[in-house]
Amino acid sequence: MNKYLKLLNFELNRFFKIYLVLIVLTVVLQMTAVIVECRQYLKQANEMIYGMNASKEQFLADYGQMSFVHIVTNGWFMWSIAICAVTLIIYVFFIWYRDWFARNTFAYRLLTLPTDRINVYLAKATAIFLMVLGLISLQLILFPVEQGIFRAMIPDDFRQDLSTADIITFSKYLTVLFPGTLIEFVARYGAGLMVVLVLFTAILFERCYRFRGIFFGAGYCALAAGIFLSPILIEMFTEKVYLYPIERFFAEVALGLFVSGMSIFISRFLLNYKIRV
Repeated sequence: MNKYLKLLNFELNRFFKIYLVLIVLTVVLQMTAVIVECRQYLKQANEMIYGMNASKEQFLADYGQMSFVHIVTNGWFMWSIAICAVTLIIYVFFIWYRDWFARNTFAYRLLTLPTDRINVYLAKATAIFLMVLGLISLQLILFPVEQGIFRAMIPDDFRQDLSTADIITFSKYLTVLFPGTLIEFVARYGAGLMVVLVLFTAILFERCYRFRGIFFGAGYCALAAGIFLSPILIEMFTEKVYLYPIERFFAEVALGLFVSGMSIFISRFLLNYKIRV
């Protein structure tokens, strides 16, 4: 366990500078979204009320009150989340391939450490998972700060105050990132971790068998997806419903655990007996 934690700390430190850039970029882009949207709304209000001599009531009837939903659907705000998501997806592959293409054959040094090689695999997967949770936590911290700026810029009569839960509910992409219940959160992010494990195994297939490994890896991804989605696929092709929603949920959980365990088992075999550096 101690060696696994050291490897985990090592992986987190390697990504720290990029991660810090993502955090700063997220804060800057989202604060920009808040200020831009608020100023644009106030500009419309001033032009109509003072420039066109319209009443406040007439402006509100035409444009309505501003809510924080306007901000989370702003391009700056959505780009901040998209950039973080794309960066972490790329890093799922980069976290392995940089070890092979780094100077002095770093992969060889990493895999000859006095520890079980599967710890390298698990440390990399855990690092990715913790980075995702870290960015999710950052967003939860930013929401109250951004709402404070929003309330400070928009007068009471012109704004509609919403709770963080309501803001998430009104945004389709935020409901994906922030499920409504703890069970949904664990299931959704557990499925995400399973996908990372499957991709790691596919990468190891490619590293072990090179050109042929690309097909082995793609085939393994297809197999894993087929196993995990089998309850849905069976019902789709037979056009019959065999399971109640709660039964389907537990079946997916069980299959997700099976696919994750299978990925770890195969990866351990590849790391111990087939890997080439």
